Amino acid sequence: MQRIDHPLPWCHLGTERTLSVFRYGSGSRKVYIQASLHADELPGMRTAWELKRRLAELEAQGLLNGVIELVPVANPIGLDQHMQSAHMGRFELGSGKNFNRAFFELSAPVGELIGAQLGSDAVANVALIRQAMGQVLDGLPAPASQLEALQRLLLRHACEAQITLDLHCDFEASIHLYALPQHWPQWQSLAARLQAGVALLCEDSGGSSFDESCSTPWLRLAKAFPDAAIPLANLATTLELGSMGDTRVEQAQANCEAILGFLAEQGLIAGQWPAAPSECCEGMPFAGTEYLFAPHHGVVSFLREAGEWVEQGDPVFEVVNPLTDRVSVVRAGTSGVLFALDRSRYTEPGIWQAKVAGRGVIRVGRLTND
Repeated sequence: MQRIDHPLPWCHLGTERTLSVFRYGSGSRKVYIQASLHADELPGMRTAWELKRRLAELEAQGLLNGVIELVPVANPIGLDQHMQSAHMGRFELGSGKNFNRAFFELSAPVGELIGAQLGSDAVANVALIRQAMGQVLDGLPAPASQLEALQRLLLRHACEAQITLDLHCDFEASIHLYALPQHWPQWQSLAARLQAGVALLCEDSGGSSFDESCSTPWLRLAKAFPDAAIPLANLATTLELGSMGDTRVEQAQANCEAILGFLAEQGLIAGQWPAAPSECCEGMPFAGTEYLFAPHHGVVSFLREAGEWVEQGDPVFEVVNPLTDRVSVVRAGTSGVLFALDRSRYTEPGIWQAKVAGRGVIRVGRLTND
C-alpha cells in the first residue's frame, strides 16, 4: 500500500488540510473509490474503512489484478464545518457552493488538444484521451480556492480509472445509484449485491457532479468525433449507501464485500467470490423522478417507508399546522420506488420531502437538486 498525501492550498494561517489517497496493487487497470464528498454523509466513510482493511489483506495475499485507489475522506474541508454542533458538510460555508457540483468539464479541452489524432483504434484512443485528460488538468491555472483545488485533485486521480465509485447517502433512503443509461447493464451486478432499490439513469443531470465529470466526457467525445472509436471507458457511479445513520458495522461490512465481489467479477481481484444475486432493481430514467413538496408549513408525518413501491395517488406524508389545524395529505403523482425522504420533520413550501422514481419521463432540464 502506498499513501499519497496532497496538502491543500489556501489554508488559513497556522492550519493545514490534506487529501489522503491510499493506493493498493499494481497494473494497467485502475479503480478509484472515494467517500463522503458531502462530508456529513458518513456511511461511505465507514464503508471505506472496511475497504481499506480488506484491500490491505488482499494486496498482501497477491490477489489484486490492478490498481485500486481509495480516498476514505474525500472532503476534509466539509468535515471541519460545524455550527452549534450541527455538521454542515454539503455546501462550503464560505462560498455556499455544493461540494459535488461544478466539476471541471474535460471533453471540450481534450477534444481541442487531441481530436485530430483520434482514429479507429479504440485501445489507442483510450490511452490518448486519458493522457490528454491528465495533461489538461495539470495545465490549468493555479486553483483560485481550496474547494477548486480539492475538486481538481479528486478528478485528477479518477480520470485515469476504468471504474469510479463515489460513495454518498441520502437523508433517509434505500440504497440507490446514479449512472449513465449505457452503463446500467454493467452496474446491475453491483446493484444486486447491494440490494439497491433503484438505479437512476441519465446522460447529463445538469450539475456537473463528480461521477458525471468522470463518465460523460467519454460520451461527449464519442458524439463530437463520430468517426473515431471511442468507448465509454470510465464506468462511474454515484452510489447512495442508504440513510445518513446507516453506519452500523454489519452494514458497512456488507457494503464492502458487495463492492469487492463486484470488482472481482470485473477481473480486478482474484480468488473465490460469491456470485451476484439473480434479482436486481430496475433502472429508471432520472427524468422520471418526482419530488414531493408540502403545500404549507407544518410538522411532517411520513406514511410510507423509504424503499417501498407506491402507486400514483397513494398517500406518502401528511403536513399538520398545529395553529390553524390545517392538515394536508401529499400523494404520489407517479407510480414508482419511494427511494428517499427528507430528514427534517418541520417543513415549508419549496423544500422537497420525498422522492419517487418512476418509469415515465416527467421532467426536463436540470434534474439534480442542490
